[in-house]
Amino acid sequence: MVSDNLKAGVTRACFHEPAVNRTYGEMATHYGTAIVPARPYKPRDKAKVEVGVQVVQRWILARLRHRQFFSLAELNAAIAELVEQLNDRTMRGWDTTRRALFERFDRSALLALPPVAYEYADWQRRRVGLDYHVEIDKHFYSVPHHLLRQEVEARITAGTVEIFHHGKRVASHVRSTAGRQRPSTTVEHMPSSHRRYRDWTHDRIRREAAAIGDDTATLAELILRSRPHPEQGFRACIGILGLVGRYGTERVDAACARALALGTRSYTSVTTILKNRQDQVASPAEAPSLLHENIRGPGYYH
Repeated sequence: MVSDNLKAGVTRACFHEPAVNRTYGEMATHYGTAIVPARPYKPRDKAKVEVGVQVVQRWILARLRHRQFFSLAELNAAIAELVEQLNDRTMRGWDTTRRALFERFDRSALLALPPVAYEYADWQRRRVGLDYHVEIDKHFYSVPHHLLRQEVEARITAGTVEIFHHGKRVASHVRSTAGRQRPSTTVEHMPSSHRRYRDWTHDRIRREAAAIGDDTATLAELILRSRPHPEQGFRACIGILGLVGRYGTERVDAACARALALGTRSYTSVTTILKNRQDQVASPAEAPSLLHENIRGPGYYH
């Protein structure tokens, strides 16, 4: 197929080696053909089909220019009828019709359609983040962790997301509809130090935190909500739950209450409170009204 050097189809117009848009090239490969763009500034390279389209367009518009249509379906029906008439008209200089030429030359050269319909795919370049995920439409998909900060290519269809590195597919995910800012993580992509947390879920963390106490459950919920990815808060919550074995449920829950009062939401703050035994110190009551000889007080004005 000889195409023009349109920017949507040809990413780099070159006299010798034009670069075809990857999606455009995939479509051509699917149907068993190839894209050979015309040379830049060489209109003679273009097929005569462009003139044929112009003839059809002008002939149909001329026939319909005085008619009025009230729906798209009505207009399409009128155009289809005129296309049939045009294909059966004898062309000047050829002494035959377009339909006859199609049956004589084109039909025998046509290939059968592929058994599987073409699926549109969009290609995007992405850089892997420090959490070994790439962002696609506000959702995060994992890749092998050794590709941190590497540039990869994502092939995105309506149902799948495939990640390629140097032409090799390194990850494949079902395209998620779970919502934005949520990750889709494959266990095999995780570093070994992260895999021990794969069995933990939001419900399990909430359940075990609630078993310790209400303040622990509240702090765990705040930690999970405060992270860009809730899974990033898993380790902090699991660490707080693990403090029970060393300090007991009462002290851990009291330390979480102290952390909530201080406005801190981290494993480090809870550990510090427990180490300094601040959980065993009574929280200061609401500050009393200041009484001082230099303060007049409300009675002064009455």
